[in-house]
Amino acid sequence: MNAFSDSMTRQGLTRPREGRMLGGVCAGLARRFGLDPWLTRLLFVLVLLVIPGSQLLIYPLLWILMPGEKAGYPL
Repeated sequence: MNAFSDSMTRQGLTRPREGRMLGGVCAGLARRFGLDPWLTRLLFVLVLLVIPGSQLLIYPLLWILMPGEKAGYPL
């Protein structure tokens, strides 16, 4: 599991410390793909309306699998 978490971190998929609403999944995805977090959240809700139920499984899974952003230490 640690190798998977490290792989996600290298790809830029982390849940940020700032700008979270619930778990930080949409904010992390938005940052990774260069989108606004609100746009990502809106897209998530729209897809939920089109394909009900799938996001209720995907979001908690990503919340568990996406590592949290590590705190940066001042030099």
